[in-house]
Amino acid sequence: MTGSIPIEQVAAFAEGPFQGNPAAVCPLQTWLPDRLMQAIASENNLSETAFYVGSEGHYDLRWFTPTCEVDLCGHATLAAGHVVFQREPDLEIVQFSSNSGPLTVRRNGSQLTLDFPLQPGKACAAPTGLNRILGISAIACLQAVDLMVVVADEREVEAIKPDSKAVAALPGRGLIVTAPGSDVDFVSRFFAPSCGIEEDPVTGSAHCTLAPYWAGRLGRSSLVARQLSARGGLLHCALTDERVLISGRVIPYLSGVIHIDKSCVDPLSNDELPSTST
Repeated sequence: MTGSIPIEQVAAFAEGPFQGNPAAVCPLQTWLPDRLMQAIASENNLSETAFYVGSEGHYDLRWFTPTCEVDLCGHATLAAGHVVFQREPDLEIVQFSSNSGPLTVRRNGSQLTLDFPLQPGKACAAPTGLNRILGISAIACLQAVDLMVVVADEREVEAIKPDSKAVAALPGRGLIVTAPGSDVDFVSRFFAPSCGIEEDPVTGSAHCTLAPYWAGRLGRSSLVARQLSARGGLLHCALTDERVLISGRVIPYLSGVIHIDKSCVDPLSNDELPSTST
């Protein structure tokens, strides 16, 4: 049995070509076996590959890094929303169900807007050896899904070269390093080697923790943020109730087809390879 899976690659939170965070998106008619989705994500070798199932603006959404499934991913949700809008041009809002609850993507002029849950961090003691791992001094640490470290200024965020093995041993999914920005409200970088991501180009989900911290520190609910990876990315954040609206541009890069056959499924398993062409 053979089949094909459509695949789109889209850069989220991009200011121009070859910027932002590239995500692969695979629309499915029915779910593939988990290990096959993981194998596809590993083969894509992007920070996340999104898979969705559904129709007419209501979808179930899952995300895989090259090494594991994750419960929340901002840029790949933005990318998935873009793919749905391209396939269903009359829609104004896409509703996703996920392991992190309901998520939406809305059209917003030239941008798309995510509606994500807030994940405010709690102040915590700096893990042993943190300043050595970063090569700079932390002025505050907060723990949520990720460990968030606040440093003095943007130049320190740009300069850090953390040891990946040491970062992988820190508590949480990954490490956020953040500081006030010179031309934006705040800047950050994000590292998640335990999830197979040495450094994520732009991390929408990290702003579920970044946005409430900086909103409280700066005294306003609307913020502009820049992620200082090599590719870079720009995000507009607005806090509302227990949610954060995260907006950015998306730039499509490629469209293609993944060819699969029965050998992709464990022959000792009862899993069937569904028809996936759309």
